[in-house]
Amino acid sequence: MIVEKRRHIAKTISYRIISTLVGFLIIWWVSGSIKIGTAFGLVELVYKPIQYYIHERIWYRYIKYGLKNRDL
Repeated sequence: MIVEKRRHIAKTISYRIISTLVGFLIIWWVSGSIKIGTAFGLVELVYKPIQYYIHERIWYRYIKYGLKNRDL
């Protein structure tokens, strides 16, 4: 099986949408301010996909934990 980089990008985008929405709602609820919730969500929306993509690529390339060779 070949895993293309675009799969990692698609996973990053879908994860980020859900995570940003949850983060926004929590910060809005805790602070009571939609402005603070929105600011948090926007900062997180820009920074976190980059961090996640790098993390995913490092795991894919260098960390072999939980992988098994498939005998054909």
